Amino acid sequence: MTNQLVGIAASDGIAIGKAYLLTEPDLSFDKVSITDPEGEIKRLLDSFEKSKNEIQGIREHVAKAVGEDEAQVFDAHLMVLSDPELFDGIKNDITENMINAEAALSTVAKMYINMFESMEDNPYMQERAADIKDVTERVMGHLLGVKIPSPATINEEVVIVAKDLTPSDTAQLNRDYVKGFVTDIGGRTSHSAIMARSLEIPAVVGTKEVTQVIAEGDMVIIDGLEGDIIIRPNEETIAVYQEKAAAFKEQQLEWAKLKDSKSLSKDGKQIEIAANIGTPKDLTGVIENGAEGIGLYRTEFLYMDSEDFPTEDEQYEAYKAVLEGVNGQAVVVRTMDIGGDKELPYLQLPEEMNPFLGYRAVRISLAETEMFRTQLRALLRASVHGKLRIMFPMIATVNEFRDAKAILDEEKAKLEAEGTEVSNEIQVGIMIEIPAAAVLAHQFAKEVDFFSIGTNDLIQYTMAADRMNERVSYLYQPYNPAILTLLKHVIDSAHAEGKWVGMCGEMAGDQTAVPLLLGLGLDEFSMSASSVLKTRSLVAKLDSKEMEKLANKAINECATVEEVIALVEEMQELIK
Repeated sequence: MTNQLVGIAASDGIAIGKAYLLTEPDLSFDKVSITDPEGEIKRLLDSFEKSKNEIQGIREHVAKAVGEDEAQVFDAHLMVLSDPELFDGIKNDITENMINAEAALSTVAKMYINMFESMEDNPYMQERAADIKDVTERVMGHLLGVKIPSPATINEEVVIVAKDLTPSDTAQLNRDYVKGFVTDIGGRTSHSAIMARSLEIPAVVGTKEVTQVIAEGDMVIIDGLEGDIIIRPNEETIAVYQEKAAAFKEQQLEWAKLKDSKSLSKDGKQIEIAANIGTPKDLTGVIENGAEGIGLYRTEFLYMDSEDFPTEDEQYEAYKAVLEGVNGQAVVVRTMDIGGDKELPYLQLPEEMNPFLGYRAVRISLAETEMFRTQLRALLRASVHGKLRIMFPMIATVNEFRDAKAILDEEKAKLEAEGTEVSNEIQVGIMIEIPAAAVLAHQFAKEVDFFSIGTNDLIQYTMAADRMNERVSYLYQPYNPAILTLLKHVIDSAHAEGKWVGMCGEMAGDQTAVPLLLGLGLDEFSMSASSVLKTRSLVAKLDSKEMEKLANKAINECATVEEVIALVEEMQELIK
C-alpha cells in the first residue's frame, strides 16, 4: 500500500531510501526483585562497554566529518562512563536492594542529574547533568535491547525521519549515507531546513505526523522539490521518482555552467548573489557554487561550538580564514546573535516569557561589553586580510547603532595606538529585522554604510506570528503586500543616501520572491550556497524593468498573498 504525506519543501532534490527513525526511544521498564545480583552486574558492565564503543565511534566520525572541537563534547560522555563512582553506585544499589540493573541505573542517574542541575551558580556542573542523562539513556537502551538513535553510526543509505533535528543531530549526519530527511515540525526558516540546504540534501519539514506513520526500515521517497513524502511506494512509483531525480541532476549540471558567470538580469542589470555561512568549513560549498562573496557569516556558531567564550585569537583565526578564503570578495560578518533559540550554557541568560522579543543579539553585546569588545578587536585585526563588512543584528533604534559603532571606533583607535594594522575600508551596517528599524530606514540610511534585511525575523515580527509555531505558520508570508511595502521603503531609503541593500534571510533565495526583489531594486541576494546557481539562472531570464512594474503592481494592486503569488506565477509562465 502506498501512502502520501505533504509537508513544506525545504531543500531541493529527490531522495529514495529506507527510513531511519531518529525519535525518542521507549525506555520504560519494570522494577524487579532479583536473585542473581552477579548476573545483573554483568548485564550492566556489558551495557557500559557497548556504550563506550558506540560513543568512541561517534566521536571519531564527528572529528573527521565536522572537526576536533565539535567532537570534544563526546569526551565528556566517555569520562562519565569511565567514572567508577557512577558504576559502583549502580552496582551497590543492585546488591544492597536486590533489584534489576534498569531500576538501579535509573535511581542513581536521577540522583546525579538532580544534584548537578541544582548547582545554579555553576554552569559547568549543570552541563554535566546533560552529559549524565545522555550517557545513562544509552546504557539503559542496551540493558533493554532498545536502539538509541545515533546519526553518526549510520553506515547504509537512509532517509532520516524525526520530529525535528537539533544542531547536534545535524553535526553527526554523514552525507555519504544520509540521502535526505523529513520532520514533523519546522518551516523553510527552521534550523533543520537551513542545515539541509547547507548539506545539499533533500528535505521536507512540517509534515505534522511523519513519525507516526513511518516505521523503521520502511521504503520512503522524499520530494524536496514539491514537499511530498511517499511511504512504502510500489516499483512503478519508485521508477517515476528515479526519473524525476535524474532530471533534477541534469538541471543542476546546467546550472553549474553558470558558476563563473556574473549575476546579470536579461536586460544587463548586475546584482550580487552571495552565500550565508556558519563556519569557515562552509567555504567549500560557497566556492563550488560560484557565490559572489559572503552575505552573512553567522558568528554565533563560534560561541555555540565552544565550551567557553572564544578568545580573541580564536575568533581572529576564524574571521581571517573566511576573508582569505573568498579571494577578495566581500564578507559580511554579523556580530554575535545569541538569544531567542540560540543559548550558551556558559552565558547565564535570564528566563524570559518570550526570548525572541527579549534579551538577545546586540542587546546582549551592549550590556556585556567585554565580550563584544573581544569580538570587535578580532574582526578589526582580521580586516587587513580581505574586504570586511561588519553588521550589527537586532537593531531597533538609532541610538543602539550609534552605541555599537562607538565601541567599534574605540577598539579601532586602541589597536592602532598599539601599532596593530587595521583596514580603513571596513563598511559598517545593520540587519533590518525589527519593523521599527524598517520604518525608520530613511534615518538609519544617513548613518550606516549598508542594510542587510533579515526576513526570517522581519516577517514574523511584522505579522506577529512565531515562524516555528505550526498553528500560525500560515501567517509567515514573505510575499504579503505589507512585507513588500516595508522592503520597498528600506531599499528606496538606502538608495536615496547612496547606500546598498542586501538580504540575508531565506526569502533571498525563494524563487517566487526573487522576481519581486529584483523589481524592488535589491542589490545583494544572500542565501544557502546550494541556491546560488538556481537563482543566477532565474535572474538571467528576468528583465529588471519589467520586474519593477511587477513589484509595484504587487504593492499597489494586490491585497492578499495569494494575489501576489498569482501575479508572479502569471509572469513566470510568460518567460518559460
